Amino acid sequence: MSEERKKILVVGSANMDFSMNMYKLPERGETVIDDGGVAYTPGGKGANAALAVTRLGADAVLCARLGADIHGQKLYNYYKSSNIDTSYVKVDREHPTGLAVVIREGEGDNRIVVYPGANSYLTADAVREAFDCNPDALYLGFEIPFDIALAAANIAASRDIPVFIDAAPAKKDYDLESLPRVEVFSPNEAETLEYTGIAPGNMEASLRAALALYRRVKCKYVVIKQGARGAFLYDGKRYTSIPAMRAGKTVDTTAAGDAFTAGLAVEYLYNGGDIKGAVKYGCAAGAIAVTREGAASSVPTAEEVADLLG
Repeated sequence: MSEERKKILVVGSANMDFSMNMYKLPERGETVIDDGGVAYTPGGKGANAALAVTRLGADAVLCARLGADIHGQKLYNYYKSSNIDTSYVKVDREHPTGLAVVIREGEGDNRIVVYPGANSYLTADAVREAFDCNPDALYLGFEIPFDIALAAANIAASRDIPVFIDAAPAKKDYDLESLPRVEVFSPNEAETLEYTGIAPGNMEASLRAALALYRRVKCKYVVIKQGARGAFLYDGKRYTSIPAMRAGKTVDTTAAGDAFTAGLAVEYLYNGGDIKGAVKYGCAAGAIAVTREGAASSVPTAEEVADLLG
C-alpha cells in the first residue's frame, strides 16, 4: 500500500449491539433458558465500517447520529479511542442511540433486529457538512434513511468522489435507479434476493442476479457477497467468482460483510482500482472477522489480512 493514507467518509449507522448467544431459537409460545451469555458491544454498519477502514490502513471520518444517553457516550468514547474522526458525529437529544439485537445461534449464524433510534434523524445538512473533510471516497450503508444515503451519493458524484455502497439492509421499494453512478454496489445473497427476486445460489443464478442489479444501479461493479462461497464480481461485460478464504472456525458472522466491503474499498483505493485484488482482500478481511465474536470487535487489522493473504 502507498504511504500516503487515504481518507474515507463513512455515512451510516452507529448502534449499540445487544448480543445473545443461544443454542436454539424458541418456538412460538416457548420459553428457552440458555446460558450462552449476553453482552453490549459497539456495532452499526456505518461504525463497523469506519473501524475497519482505520484498522486496515486508511483514515475514517464517521458521519452518524447518536442519542444523548449512556450508549451514545460509550460509543463516542470508543470511536475516539479507535482513531476514528468523530468531527461529524452529531448528538440527538430527543431520540435514543440506535440499538441492534443480535441473536447468534449454533455455528455462529445470526439474526439481527435493528431499532434505528437517532440513526433515522441523520440530516442532509449534516452530510453536506461532513464533505468538508475532503474525502478520497464515500462509503454508504442503508441503515440510515434512503433519502439521506441518496443525498450523500449525489454530493460525492458531483465532486467526482468514488462511492462504495454496502447495500444493507435491503428493501424492495428502494429507488436504486435514482442513485448516481457509483463505483461498487455490494449486497449479500439475502439482500440480492430482496432487490431482484433471484437467489444467487450458483454461478448461473448469480449472473442473472448481477445483471438485474446492473440494470437498476448505475455502477462500475456489482459485488455479491456470498459468505463461505466467496464473492461474485460483475463489471457489465465479464463476471468471475472469487473464492472464500478460511482463517479458522466460524464463531460469529456479525460484521463480516462490513469488514469485507470496507476492506474492498480500502484496497481498491490503494491498489489503483484493481477490483479483483480488492475483492480478494475483502474476502480475507471477512474470513478473519467470522472467527471472532462481536461486531466492531471482530474487525481485523491490515497486518492480519496481509498474513492471511501470504
